[in-house]
Amino acid sequence: MTQPLAGRTVLVTRPAHQAAGLAQKVRAAGGTAFVFPALGIEPVAADRLAEALAYLAGADIAIFISPNAAQFGMAAIRARGGLPDALRVFAVGPGTARALAEQGVEEVVTPDGQDSEAVLALPQLQAVAGRQVVIVRGVGGRALMADTLRARGAEVHFMECYRRTCPHADPAPLLARWQAGGIDAVTVASAETLHNLATLLGEPGTPLLAATPLFVPHEKIADAARRFGIAHVVATPGGDAGLLDGLVNWFRNKTGSKYE
Repeated sequence: MTQPLAGRTVLVTRPAHQAAGLAQKVRAAGGTAFVFPALGIEPVAADRLAEALAYLAGADIAIFISPNAAQFGMAAIRARGGLPDALRVFAVGPGTARALAEQGVEEVVTPDGQDSEAVLALPQLQAVAGRQVVIVRGVGGRALMADTLRARGAEVHFMECYRRTCPHADPAPLLARWQAGGIDAVTVASAETLHNLATLLGEPGTPLLAATPLFVPHEKIADAARRFGIAHVVATPGGDAGLLDGLVNWFRNKTGSKYE
């Protein structure tokens, strides 16, 4: 039986330390993974986190925004003695919950959805007046969660434990492969990754990126990609498994032809 991605090459743009999982899934489905990280993740220096860590020691709630927040945040938290016993931990999406479990944090509340809105809809976060909340995230990001919790009466602080960067990478091998018809699909996990990818590819890559099916794990990213000018955008379920399902379903319906 032919594997569902046989003969297909998928561009994997996740950060270097996170690309292996999706690449392995693509290969297991018979495809080829071309790994080209278009987002860099760097930890924030420990001395920059001292104030947030001190606040965390007396907090009631911690909300981890992403798997990177789980990885880098917990590294800093463990260095200061670990999470307070009474702290209630929330995660944005099952991927973040899994990353916390890998860091030894088992009792985590997470919604079925993959975004801040889903977390804010949890019943445990409705009556938070007077509660002290720490949002563990990267530098910058959406203000929705903090603004909403403050409007509900919570005192909110950020622990910004990593920063996103655009990697320094040579796009020439990727462009050569793409120009020869050797890239069948692109995966990105954030609008920032898509922007970085376009920047790295430069003018020669613009028509290639626009014409190649793009797979993203959230409808918000899909909307950004459509505004960016991508012709075929597929919003999939979250995580690597969701991206793989989207790829398999797309190519299963293509009957061996190029994109319609």
